[in-house]
Amino acid sequence: MKKLKYPFLILAVSSVLFYCKANKQTSAGQTSTNTSAVEDSKIDFSQSPFVSAEASISKMKVEDGFEVKLVASEPLVSTPVAMLFDDKARMWVVEMTGYMPDTIGTGEDVPNGKIVILTDKNKDGVYDDRKVVIDSLVLPRAICLIDNGILVAEPASLWFYELNNDKALKRQLVDDKYAEGGNVEHQPNGLLRTLDNWIYNSKSDKRYRKIGDKWVVEHTHFRGQWGITQDNYGRVYYNTNSQNLIGDYFSPGFGAMNKNQRGVAGFNEKSVTNNKVYPIRPTPGVNRGYMKNILDDSLRLNEFTAAAGPVVYRGDLFGRVYEWNAFVPEPSANLIKRNILKENGYVTKGEQAYKFKEFLASTDERFRPVNLYNAPDGSMYVLDMYRGIIQHKTYLTPYLKDQIGKRGLTQPLASGRIYKIVPKGAKPQMVTIPTDPGLLVKLLGHPNGWVRDNAQQKLIDSKSTQAIPALRAALQQTENPLFAIHALWTLEGLHALKTEEVIGILNQPNWVIRMQGLTAVPSVITKDNFTQFASAFDQILVRNDTLAAPYLAFLAPFIKTYDSKASNDLLKKLTVKYPQNRYVSDAVISNLQDQEEAFQKEITASVGDPNFAFNKQLQRAIANAKSAQGNRNPELLKKEFPKGEALFTSICQTCHGIDGNGVKSLAPPLNQSDWVTGSKDRLIPIVLFGLTGPVKVNGHVYQAPEINGDMPGIGYDKDMPSEDIAQLLSYIRKSWRNNADKVTTEEVVRMREKLSKREKAYTEAELNGI
Repeated sequence: MKKLKYPFLILAVSSVLFYCKANKQTSAGQTSTNTSAVEDSKIDFSQSPFVSAEASISKMKVEDGFEVKLVASEPLVSTPVAMLFDDKARMWVVEMTGYMPDTIGTGEDVPNGKIVILTDKNKDGVYDDRKVVIDSLVLPRAICLIDNGILVAEPASLWFYELNNDKALKRQLVDDKYAEGGNVEHQPNGLLRTLDNWIYNSKSDKRYRKIGDKWVVEHTHFRGQWGITQDNYGRVYYNTNSQNLIGDYFSPGFGAMNKNQRGVAGFNEKSVTNNKVYPIRPTPGVNRGYMKNILDDSLRLNEFTAAAGPVVYRGDLFGRVYEWNAFVPEPSANLIKRNILKENGYVTKGEQAYKFKEFLASTDERFRPVNLYNAPDGSMYVLDMYRGIIQHKTYLTPYLKDQIGKRGLTQPLASGRIYKIVPKGAKPQMVTIPTDPGLLVKLLGHPNGWVRDNAQQKLIDSKSTQAIPALRAALQQTENPLFAIHALWTLEGLHALKTEEVIGILNQPNWVIRMQGLTAVPSVITKDNFTQFASAFDQILVRNDTLAAPYLAFLAPFIKTYDSKASNDLLKKLTVKYPQNRYVSDAVISNLQDQEEAFQKEITASVGDPNFAFNKQLQRAIANAKSAQGNRNPELLKKEFPKGEALFTSICQTCHGIDGNGVKSLAPPLNQSDWVTGSKDRLIPIVLFGLTGPVKVNGHVYQAPEINGDMPGIGYDKDMPSEDIAQLLSYIRKSWRNNADKVTTEEVVRMREKLSKREKAYTEAELNGI
């Protein structure tokens, strides 16, 4: 029940002959710049030949003043999907070797995935040594180095391996449900260790932290699809496949406590709303390329369909104009998008850097940038899976299968490239992370964000308590706010942050410093000091610190632990003071799970106008709570329709939500949907062949960007049993507040036979005619 547009969506270009200008290969064959140019020669775009990494670089067109350099390629690396640098500037790379060996996924469950270390031994910028650290993994997807060990995401589990001299020793199960449900294109990933010392994920609502020998798992907002990054202040950014960039305005650990809210203002916000892309080659083979407006008149993709792992550039190499820039790869269009972000208080919005062009684009169809990273030398690294076909079998249409067969796009498989983008002529040097605590503290003020992050993590992982005096001094200095911010969070990670330090920060005139102090409150608040914080919060209210107001609401539950009345009073004061502020309103409501109506009665006298933003948003939460009370028992349905429940969990849930109410930016609700509970003759074709939006559900028209425009069918898979599809539909028609009759296996079989020649998704108009 999900759309066909995914992070690994791959082109299957038609056999029509197209022409455009070709990039000229540089003399060295290893860098590409705009000056290396587009010559007036013809390229046959009906072919997608496998070419060397040097030849692939020559097909790239990059922004003026920049060049692309190869740092690793096959056979040194294969199928890279994620990576990170260690203290020695070595690359730890996740190789998803087993992904889609052919169009039916033969052998995809073979344990051939690896975690490898790549080293540049002669320091010439090209990595030349490979060491396998962990092998025999099934489709690994993310890693995180922490505390002399490594986290490895191998669905469905998250493991922590102890390391000794680059050897993986015993492993500890951190979460056996890390990637429960979903399929390979829709499972958690990222494992981003952020400023606040927690580890966050995309396509997930969980965060992780190692405290002593134990792992703590907490729930946060559900975020993204493939890839996750952070800015200098620890706010996270991500996307879905058809969204350029999505982000959180507030620190990522707050505001996810009320299950009756279907979104909290300031989280999952569209940081960049413009989803246009500008390929430099025809891309007619995208999954819905035959449909109107997917391609332009020159058969090039119009908008994102496979947005992948973004990065907020935080290096010190590109220059000031690239500060607060976010880059997003689009593997289906063989390009990398540049966006420019701007702050207005806690709101961060951006625009595309260019019209009608990209920061980097390629005419090589097999160039598949899937993840971007900041680096120890200030450059930006690009992971390229370098494959012709990566679309997963779950969503592979007959159209794509046909193109793959005609064009031989399946092979070769064991390829992959890693590039870095640098200013033209630059010779940046890798910064390594020392062990000396004094040197590490100094690096917390380094202009390269990667260096600051890793110096902080090194101090924490090595438990460098001897650095605490220097960290306190750094916290007090005002010349370099980023130095102070990293000092604060290093103290927090060492469990050395003091009450008076945090309260002092809450009074700082610089908002970005105050923001960090507010975020750090949960780490230091106790039964012995909560009254000091409650008093400090009242002072913030008195001085009308609008920027801090949502944070005060997010912090109310930490006061409530020790004094329920004080917490409730704080929420009432915020509501009365800011009834029209949607961010404050939602932050207040995030505290009120199943207490919404009681709180409404308490504040009606002061905030009685139903047009106030607070009342409108509170009323939605009340309605959601009442709706949830009428939901049917999921455990009973699971017993009745076990195959249907399993299919829903693996295919539908990630977009439509576990509660059936839809996921913001992804899909409309199934709960009480007239499409679900209505005619079987309309519902079965949707599940078999998919639906292209817009679509009206219960009187509301859902279309992009409120949702992604397409939902893929699962009937293209001839091996999918009709009995299982019938169970899925019956499960959905009986779940939540739905109470429609079952769908039989015979009904699905008849519809599959009737529509056996169908090869494209339905539109609402077509279905209404059935």
